[in-house]
Amino acid sequence: MDMRFSAEDEQFRLEVREFITNNLPADIRYKVEHGMRLEKDDYLRWQDILSAKGWYAVNWPKEYGGPGWTPVQKYLFQQEYGAQPCPPLVQFGVNMVGPVIYTYGNEEQKQRFLPRILANKDWWCQGYSEPGSGSDLASLKTTAVRDGDDYVVNGSKIWTTWAHWADWMFALVRTSQEERPQQGISFLLLDMKSPGVTVRPIKLLDGDLEVNEVFFDNVRVPVSQRVGGEGVGWSYGKFLLEHERFVISGVARSKRLLNRLKDLVQQRTDGFGGRLWDSAALRVRFADLETQLCVLELTELRFLSAMNSGQSPGSAASILKIRGTEIEQAISELALEGMVKDMAARDEDILDGRSADNATLTSEGAAAAGPMYFNLRKVSIWGGSNEIQRNVLAKHVLGL
Repeated sequence: MDMRFSAEDEQFRLEVREFITNNLPADIRYKVEHGMRLEKDDYLRWQDILSAKGWYAVNWPKEYGGPGWTPVQKYLFQQEYGAQPCPPLVQFGVNMVGPVIYTYGNEEQKQRFLPRILANKDWWCQGYSEPGSGSDLASLKTTAVRDGDDYVVNGSKIWTTWAHWADWMFALVRTSQEERPQQGISFLLLDMKSPGVTVRPIKLLDGDLEVNEVFFDNVRVPVSQRVGGEGVGWSYGKFLLEHERFVISGVARSKRLLNRLKDLVQQRTDGFGGRLWDSAALRVRFADLETQLCVLELTELRFLSAMNSGQSPGSAASILKIRGTEIEQAISELALEGMVKDMAARDEDILDGRSADNATLTSEGAAAAGPMYFNLRKVSIWGGSNEIQRNVLAKHVLGL
């Protein structure tokens, strides 16, 4: 495995770094740096900037409007993107349903949906999980019954991220009852403005309304909005999830968060006349997380080398999903502990905790560490729970 980047690659890395530095709006940068909640307009404004540059659909082939980058260029873009306080890309359109449509959709679907995804015109959400059908998606019960040129959809989805903002949903639905549950599932593209669609937000522990319940009451969806054949949607769902697991690792973002946390901790006292950073146990925890991130990055590079040779990571991408999300959660736990210790040492700062000029662990921790900790409990579940991913590795990689 050659882990060296060429001079051209390093020049590309610098180009990406400079573009983000010069074009990321200051107010959005501030929000991300300080763990503040982003609104729909924040995501759209930044994605419009990327789209205008031609750097929004970075994983798309050139024939469909992507930049036509090599696997190495895509990797370097993700590293530079995560190293700066950029809003996370809304993956559902550009990195999930888009690739499904250009790989398995018909020409009419490609012409209708891909240009609008590429131009950041439509907001998509993912209709997979249901009450009682999360990691075991084959047990889903939302039905789509054929009625002439339409399907009539009834049922519900849950934990649907940003469904309250979405224009469209790509959904796995049951179109028939087969001997094997996977054989009766189809992949539909559903207009969220259709009569019979009801969206009900779910308030999370961090106070956000990020996820939703979505109910379908005799919702009519044209058969022309089914991707591929009837009953083969399970294959498209697996294709999509393999890609999602590869982009979930988030090494660069975790590095940035850990380094920022270290800088903040080094400034603070422990309440007993010393500094938080004087704790050998705390320094060991930082060193352990830094080591874990280095190992995960090497694993990413190993997959990158394989992809650069035309190979697919396949089921092994689950390794990145498992370790990436576990490390992200561990960083949030460390941040929360640091916030609690610092608040105990500096009670006088609490009332001024959100002051913009009081850039202490108390201010940033009180504003961000708690909500971040609660919000990141989900990452070991989405994209297929980590327990399921371990089963995938055992079966398809280790052959157990």
